[in-house]
Amino acid sequence: MIAVSKARLLIQENIKMMPVQVVSLAEAAGYTLAMDIYAKMDIPAFEQSSMDGYAIRYEDRNLNLIPVGEMQAGGQTQYSLLPGQAIRIFTGAPLPENADTVVMQEKVELADGILKILDKQLISGMNVRPKGAETKTGELAIQKGCRLTPAAIGFLAGIGETEVPVYGIPSVGVVITGKELLQPGKELAFGQVYESNSYALTAALRQAQITKIKLYTADDQLDEVRLVMEQALQNNDVVLLTGGVSVGDYDFVVKAAELNKVTQVFHKIKQKPGKPLYFGLKGQQAVFGLPGNPSSVLSCFYQYVLPALQKMYAHVGVEKTQPGGLQIREAVLTHEYKKAAGLTHFLKAYFENGNVTPLNAQESFRMSSFAQANCMIELAEEETGFPAGTKVKIHILPE
Repeated sequence: MIAVSKARLLIQENIKMMPVQVVSLAEAAGYTLAMDIYAKMDIPAFEQSSMDGYAIRYEDRNLNLIPVGEMQAGGQTQYSLLPGQAIRIFTGAPLPENADTVVMQEKVELADGILKILDKQLISGMNVRPKGAETKTGELAIQKGCRLTPAAIGFLAGIGETEVPVYGIPSVGVVITGKELLQPGKELAFGQVYESNSYALTAALRQAQITKIKLYTADDQLDEVRLVMEQALQNNDVVLLTGGVSVGDYDFVVKAAELNKVTQVFHKIKQKPGKPLYFGLKGQQAVFGLPGNPSSVLSCFYQYVLPALQKMYAHVGVEKTQPGGLQIREAVLTHEYKKAAGLTHFLKAYFENGNVTPLNAQESFRMSSFAQANCMIELAEEETGFPAGTKVKIHILPE
């Protein structure tokens, strides 16, 4: 068995980023930009009014002005102001030639065709967006590694981009093993349990921006596990298997991986839950063998699979996190907790106002407490006693 820190390091060292691909801007949400984008033009490409009002020459502000036309956003007619003239103008419209200031419509008086400026705080250039205020031709508009959020996509569209180079988002195959499993909604026979891991993992994957997900099932037979794993490897960048990774008579995942020429990186971590976690590689494909107990599955997903996936598509975690993965904070323990040395513990917990409370039902088969949890407490392998008031590391679960 290896330590949690070693397992995390081995995953980060062995996981490779996805190849760069070009996607349309309309499909780019959630991707990570793979190249710097430089502005091809000044945006805006002209001096632009930021208010509805009147465009004037600032030096004429104390004159009785004569309105001589109107300019609206998208209008094709260009005017050139002469001394003593003004142009009715609307937000987004280009400034007329020779104009340098826009007076808000609420701060003028118009009577008998004569315009008077009432704004005593008016300054030259007021209510005008300079040419190139957003971006200037040739300057860096948005940096490689930027997460393409709605705002980033809107910005790129606003500077004329239609497609962008991004890191691909991996496809994931989820293999559910276990003869005892039955789909929800059917009547259970003796010895059967409802299969929940595919539902939890699919939801967690979608929450992590993974949309290409394929589900597989396999009975507890070596040939079937090997064959289904082979099919999953043929069609996915990452394969997740649940169950069959321990040392029981019907645990065939590790052997099936070997038969599929998957190179084992590690098997078993000094942690609770999720001790028998497996990680291997076939070329650049990643294979994770997750324990079968539902709580262990999600715990291992958040601690190991999620950071691996996020590295593949170049999503960098926020400040105070491991590379990718969940946000990490420090919180004050509300109740004493004791454990034996030798295993890192991940506890389902509830975080509020800087305090964290371990929940009941910490067993690896119990999901009721996980459903109520908003974080996981990480307790170090070598430590044993944690009095109330101890500051502990917590991992914030996605909402």
